[in-house]
Formats: sequence, C-alpha cells, structure tokens
Amino acid sequence: MLNPVAAPPRLVSVSTIWLQPKTLPEALAMLAADPALTPFAGGTDLYPAQAARFAWGEALPEAILDLGALPEFWGIAADATQWRIGAGATWAQLRDAALPAEFDVLRAASCQVGGAQIQNRGTIGGNLCNASPAADGVPPLLALDAAVELASLRGTRTLPLGKFLLGNRQTERAPDELLTAVLVPHRAGDLRSGFEKLGARHYLVISIVMVAAMVRMEAGRIAEAAIAVGACSAVAQRLPALEAALRGSRPGEVAVTPGQLDHLAPIDDARATGAYRREAALVLVRRLLARLALPEALVA
Repeated sequence: MLNPVAAPPRLVSVSTIWLQPKTLPEALAMLAADPALTPFAGGTDLYPAQAARFAWGEALPEAILDLGALPEFWGIAADATQWRIGAGATWAQLRDAALPAEFDVLRAASCQVGGAQIQNRGTIGGNLCNASPAADGVPPLLALDAAVELASLRGTRTLPLGKFLLGNRQTERAPDELLTAVLVPHRAGDLRSGFEKLGARHYLVISIVMVAAMVRMEAGRIAEAAIAVGACSAVAQRLPALEAALRGSRPGEVAVTPGQLDHLAPIDDARATGAYRREAALVLVRRLLARLALPEALVA
C-alpha cells in the first residue's frame, strides 16, 4: 500500500494589510517606517510565490505596498541623454511602444515573456527586482547598457544594471528603496539588435537559454557590440571577449568560439543540463549574430 502524501500544515488565520500610497514620497515614507513591506506592481511573480508559501503553511506578508497608483512608476519618455522607462511599464507597453531600432531586442523579449495575460500585467521593474537567473528582461537591458533608478527618503541613486543584480533573487536594492525606473542611454548610428530564446515551447515557459545582442555598424564594420546570455549563470552575463573580437570586423568575419563563453556557469536542473545550456548558448549567439548581419531578416 502506498503511503499517503502528507497534507501541508493549515494556517489558522491570514491577515495581510494592503497599503496603496498615492504619491512616491508617501510610498517611501511607508517603506522607511516599515522596510519589511512587500512592494507590489504587476503581481505576476509575487502571487505564485505567495500561493506556494500559503499552501505549505508559511507566513504570508503582513503588509503589501501597492505601487499601482504612483504616477512616477508609469510611462516611457526620453530626454536629451536617455530613455526613462517607468518601473511599472508592462511588457505589453514595451512590446507596442514606438521605440527606436536599438530597442528591437527588448521588444522581441517582451513578446516572449509568459503569455498575453502576463505581458499585460507583468512589469519591467518587477522582473528586475525578482532577479531570477532566467528573467527575460535582463539580457536585453544589459545589451542596452541600462541602469536602474532607486529612490528612498535618503535620496535617489542610479546603478548600472550589472551592479544592481547580485545573484539568484539577490539585488542591491536596500530595504527602504524602491526601483522607480530603468534608464537606457541614447545611441546614434546604424543600430541593430535582436533576441533569441530557447524553451520547451514558444510561450508560457521559463527560458533554458536566451541571448540578446546590439551592434552598431560603421562603413560596413562592427563599431560596437554588446552581447548578453541569460539562464546560464546566477546573473545574466555579457560576453566581453567576444565583444572585443567583433569590434572593427565585418559581419561574419569573426568565428564565435566556446572559449568566448567560458565565464558562463550553467547548472543542471529540471529544464536542461549545464552542458546542454553551454552548447545551446553557443548556437544561439552564432545564430543571432548571423541574423543581425542581415537586418532585413530581423523579425521584431
């Protein structure tokens, strides 16, 4: 006779306070008074995590800080030096926004985050603060040299995305800070960018490997290259050796070698082995660079 599966322990009571500040200073004051507050934006990461905790009898957050009413969290705008993407911008908004060519990489990733419902609710700020190694938004933003804006009652600071993300579910955000925006510098010239994702299916899937790239062309040569690989390390990684090799070359002149991906650290898990991920990353990098060499073949 099979042993029955033990039922999870049952919570006696649940009491979660829902706070909805109307301004950013009000939200920051609430967070300063209680840094244990759980920020809430789209909820597409928070809800599944809390449902699992509840099912096994673990404590739910005592209070939720709902950021949906803060005007500073919404909108996509440009000034003289950069684009400012509000942390509450959804994947659907990024997918449909009239952004310049270098954002093709982020637009393509936005089309592959979950399904339509996730794209309508999930936010770019939540994706970054959740800090999953398989976060689809991270490699495109690394390729775009993005930074994050963090606000608290102590002031506002800006960090390069590569310094904000510390590891699996770990960021540089202090307990009294909120991520308010993603900042992307302006670029000029012949810019081409793209995104490749490998998963068990096309939608509603956690990435096995993903690759994002942006290149700037001058007189038929690659003047600048930025390539990032996700789901192959605790944090998505740029490929500096390959980027350096590509500068000054014509598309297709530089062979992508396994050694240029040596610093990646893919793991074995339920979706793939580390060896498979490493080989797949090499294939996707080669495929994406070949596609960027023919801009007319790009599919947004």
